[in-house]
Amino acid sequence: MNQNAVDAHGLVKRYGDTTALGGVDITVPTGTITAVLGPNGAGKTTSVRILTTLTQADEGHATVAGYDVATHPHEVRRRIGLTAQDATVDPILTGRENLVMVGELHQLPRRDAKARADQLLRQFSLEDAADRPTSGYSGGMRRRLDLGATLVAHPQVLFLDEPTTGLDPRARNDLWEVLERLVGDGTTIMLTTQYLEEADRLADDILVVDHGAIIAQGDSSSLKRQVGGDSIGLVVSDPTRLDEAASIIARAAGFEPVVDVAARRASAPTSNGVLALSAAAGELATAGIEVDDLGIHQPTLDEVFLTLTGMPIDPDDDVVDNTLEVMS
Repeated sequence: MNQNAVDAHGLVKRYGDTTALGGVDITVPTGTITAVLGPNGAGKTTSVRILTTLTQADEGHATVAGYDVATHPHEVRRRIGLTAQDATVDPILTGRENLVMVGELHQLPRRDAKARADQLLRQFSLEDAADRPTSGYSGGMRRRLDLGATLVAHPQVLFLDEPTTGLDPRARNDLWEVLERLVGDGTTIMLTTQYLEEADRLADDILVVDHGAIIAQGDSSSLKRQVGGDSIGLVVSDPTRLDEAASIIARAAGFEPVVDVAARRASAPTSNGVLALSAAAGELATAGIEVDDLGIHQPTLDEVFLTLTGMPIDPDDDVVDNTLEVMS
């Protein structure tokens, strides 16, 4: 029996002269969470659209839940759920009515649709708001209801496109807990995300996509090891002196630094921690460069992303084909 919920090999997708995907391989083991990270235009959403049968690949082969996405799209759709970036619940209907309607669209008898709605309302802690119009729901409540609607038909594989975008930290954490419970119950999840913290916490496997290709893959710990052990980093007070400070970091650490202009930050891996820090501090003082922060730390997933792609993660999604349609 295939232990992978998603198996994709050599996926290629072109839009005119633009290659959105240039031969991507994706494997998602059953009962796990895989996160897809990438800068703007990297090909994240295009990959999801192919795997959810919304777009056909120009080349390559993919199966989801054991069925070929090109030759058996209806069988794939019967076994997956898809949540787009924006909640798609009907604001006029109550939470309960939304879920019952989705159940009936999936051809559940009305009694079964009501029972499933009640079950999901309990699961997502929405019982108290079940009979209120969803126009009065908070963003986090609408997102939970939207995810609940995706689960009405008990999908084996769940595709989430930036599921927590726009949520406050508490609502985001609540949704993370829901996703962890779903995986604990056997659901497989593939998500795109703009939050590196989200991938760090949730994902068993992380795919870093850039220019239509997977440039790194592994769990959070293995990706961090690619950057190295300790790193020395600083945040300058005066952004006009960031380049000069970055040169000092390079000399002290012995490696080219990663520079984040927006954050006024430069950091580089180092194998001689305290000595590198002392050397950098001395040069910074001599040059009269004031810093808001200077220290040694373990790499973060943000630094892995910066090192691999040369840029901070962009909150926007793919330039090409960037809207996930709602599946009927």
